[in-house]
Amino acid sequence: MNPSSPQLDTVPGVFSLLLSSTRRGARLGRLLAVTELRSWGVPPSVTERAEQIVAELTANAVLHGRVQGRDFRLGLSLSPAPRTLRIEVTDARRDRMPVLPQPSSGETGRGLLLVSELADRWGVVPYPPSGKTLWAETDLPSLHPANESGQPAGQRL
Repeated sequence: MNPSSPQLDTVPGVFSLLLSSTRRGARLGRLLAVTELRSWGVPPSVTERAEQIVAELTANAVLHGRVQGRDFRLGLSLSPAPRTLRIEVTDARRDRMPVLPQPSSGETGRGLLLVSELADRWGVVPYPPSGKTLWAETDLPSLHPANESGQPAGQRL
């Protein structure tokens, strides 16, 4: 009998990782998210938007959601119908729920304004027992964009 190497159970289009609640953890989360999205074949335009969203949400988790000794979770998932990329960042501070600031409210809080501009949808939900999850969704372009005749690209009559 040959010894086999351990296999990780992974689902294509699903990524989840615990990261330290530090600036280094936030940076690593951004880099790993980009690497994962590229491996999934996500279009570069969506990957660039997602990179900025991940950067803002992980920075918020480190700055505003940090609890000593607790990590934050970064999650990515692709939904086939409708074609959507979902980004989730879960931290340990439910007592500090985000609110969308006004554009002229000063130096802080502009990260969520950026997220609201880059994402097609975003929000926050409680994460029991004491945390919260900020999520953002970005619609992906269709696999076969229609041409002017209404036929999918590459098809001819």
